Amino acid sequence: MDYQNLLENIYYQVKNQPNKGELATYIPELARINPDKFGISLQFLDGQSYNIGDAQEKFSIQSIAKVFAFSLAISLVGKEIFKRVGVEPSGNSFNSLVQLEYEKGVPRNPFINAGAIVVADILISNLKNPKEELLLFIQKAAGKKIEYNLQVAQSEKSTGFRNAALANMLKSYGNLENDVENVLDIYFHLCSISMTCEELATSFKYLCNGGKLITSDERLLTLSQTKRLNALMQTCGFYDEAGEFTYKVGLPGKSGVGGGIIALYPEKFTIAVWSPKLNVKGNSLRGMKVLEQFTTDSQLSIF
Repeated sequence: MDYQNLLENIYYQVKNQPNKGELATYIPELARINPDKFGISLQFLDGQSYNIGDAQEKFSIQSIAKVFAFSLAISLVGKEIFKRVGVEPSGNSFNSLVQLEYEKGVPRNPFINAGAIVVADILISNLKNPKEELLLFIQKAAGKKIEYNLQVAQSEKSTGFRNAALANMLKSYGNLENDVENVLDIYFHLCSISMTCEELATSFKYLCNGGKLITSDERLLTLSQTKRLNALMQTCGFYDEAGEFTYKVGLPGKSGVGGGIIALYPEKFTIAVWSPKLNVKGNSLRGMKVLEQFTTDSQLSIF
């Protein structure tokens, strides 16, 4: 199949449709992004690489970075992590206080905000320099230098009142071991990581390759951990639109309110899309369309 031609057809088909949706204006730095930015990167495990549009421009990957944090945490503590965070879809807003109280301080999954805050706490408890070591883990996956966007991190902090409330509620239930401010600092930096579509697609290849890096064969996760993480992305990776994504796209993946989406087909490929305008569920409007069209036209889905 001519994948470059396929991507180009999908790109221009989606680009020529009205660019509806809204930017994530509740994070000031994200409100400044050009809403017409649009890029796609398709990376096969055998080295084939296809890019179009703004695929080489860095953007804030936001909640997509929660996958890296969870990967590092489960590699450190194993299945013990599931004593503190669950594996069920939330069915509610990703920053719901009501659900966390209802669940008595145990977040539904590691990809909603409360779950990622618990994961940040686990990193602090198990690493000497969690902020630096998390970044090194991501750089290892990407195969190049990746950085925090300090302006975005500060923007997250200055408006992160609900996340602070979630962290304090977790602390009140005994599900945070460390100081709330320190945990939130890791969390806000995690959400500020910037990558291009190409870097993002490359960095997820270890989850496409049974937990091993393509470049060095180094294992970041066990086969079992990789299976579980991909399953979590399938069921919980798109806030409360995970069922819709599974139904329309048929790949495990993760979205972020910066407008990025990453999806993968185990042992075959990864695909990253960036378009900042979001639908009402907080997922990239164009990104969802691109991935649905891609799996339809290529007939490449896990189902």
